[in-house]
Amino acid sequence: MVARQDEETLLLQRPDQRISRTSPLPWDQFWIILFLQFSDSLVFQTLAPFAPQLIRDIGVTNGDESRVGHYVGILQSSYYTAQALTILHWSQLSDHIGRKPVILTALFAISISLFSFGLSKNFVGLVISRAFCGAFNGSNGVIKSMVMDITDTTNLPKAYGYMPLPWMLGTLVGPLIGGSLSRPADRFPEIFGRSKLLKIYPYLLPCAIPAIFALVAWLVTYSRFKEVRKIFLRPCLDNTKYGNESVSTRAPLWELIKGWLLRKSYAKPFPPSRNGLAISANSEIVPSKPLPLCALLTPKVLTVTASYVTMSLFYAAFNLVLPIFFSTPIELGGLSLDPPQIGAILAISGVAHGVFQLLFYAQLHERLGARAMNIAGVVSGVPITILFPVTNGLARVHGMGWTVWLSVGVQLSLLTSLVMCYPCLTLFIRAAAPNRASLGATNGIIQLVVTGAKIIGPASAASVFSYSLQEGHDAWLIYYYLMAIAFLAVGTSLLLPHDPSLWEDQQ
Repeated sequence: MVARQDEETLLLQRPDQRISRTSPLPWDQFWIILFLQFSDSLVFQTLAPFAPQLIRDIGVTNGDESRVGHYVGILQSSYYTAQALTILHWSQLSDHIGRKPVILTALFAISISLFSFGLSKNFVGLVISRAFCGAFNGSNGVIKSMVMDITDTTNLPKAYGYMPLPWMLGTLVGPLIGGSLSRPADRFPEIFGRSKLLKIYPYLLPCAIPAIFALVAWLVTYSRFKEVRKIFLRPCLDNTKYGNESVSTRAPLWELIKGWLLRKSYAKPFPPSRNGLAISANSEIVPSKPLPLCALLTPKVLTVTASYVTMSLFYAAFNLVLPIFFSTPIELGGLSLDPPQIGAILAISGVAHGVFQLLFYAQLHERLGARAMNIAGVVSGVPITILFPVTNGLARVHGMGWTVWLSVGVQLSLLTSLVMCYPCLTLFIRAAAPNRASLGATNGIIQLVVTGAKIIGPASAASVFSYSLQEGHDAWLIYYYLMAIAFLAVGTSLLLPHDPSLWEDQQ
């Protein structure tokens, strides 16, 4: 009688009550994703502090300080342009042959590109190296798909509570490496003064460290990571919507490379799992197949794409302007800081953002929801932009005193809410995907458009910044530009539903 009553109670329960229990995070695989995120963050953050000085040293500007931002923008845009051309291909490919071979290929290529960047002595070489890195780092979107693969709607917010850890470490260690170890023979003559190699290539050392770490990440991924695929289950007593299957990919390296080059498994499903998820006898397995690209362009996908791309456009433009603003002379509208100071500021900022997201993201998401947090983040872009001319004005009047540093601190603190837009939008991407087998391709489409924003953002912001510094032009032109993007991002964020689950319920 008790069993009958329990069975009827389970059947009468509402769906949201049956799945309200939070699933535990699969830490045996999740820590590898965190490790990969740290490697990616380290690569990106290490170059930022010394990029303006590198442009000056190679002499491409011919001593014209107003041209530094322009060439830094070209350097960053070359990376994102190459990424835009490949990111959809990598994401689609990962849906067919798995995430692991794609990630292994990317890590090896990124390591080569970093060594090449440190050995380049002219601007063309720098651009080619960054473009090569961007072409293979188009697989960066695959990492986001990996997180969605091993989580569900109940533990994905918790997973993104931990995602700031690798980025926090990367933004702490990367700027310190790039700012402190650039030109090591001049900065530390007692240690590196006798090295002819580092005198000829003064930026090789800060590039070599993340390059070596990428190779370590390659070894970890190859030896420890296991593929996970999604399978759909028709509703049964436990109302399971879909589950995970672990797929062993401990194949020889040559087999992984051959499968990628010859596309032998491009149209084949994942191999059956030997140690997959135990499934109820009352459940019916419904294999999910990747959909064609045209079927992925649904109103939901287009809506989240519009919000993601405008937010990323502002964030990419801001990240380009910030180090240039720090290094530009005060009389020209900046703060006259050197690379070590810039690296220290970026490192402290990254740690603060990571700690805040780690401690408060899950709680804020539970109370406010993804849409409200995203709107608050893009709205913060308005005061963030206003604080640029305010900070420079304080530096002109009072010098580099406490008021200037307080203004910088407030600006970077407001940036925390903008950073938390990324995990919020990831929840909408997951909910917008037509099916789980097309999650990589859906994410790839969105990342493709976002990468386009990352191309336009740095290039346009650098050009506008350089133009505003020239005599006879409005010095605030760059801030008008950033403000317009911020308002555009606010408008697109209002198109999102109040909760991502509203989209998932319609699938």
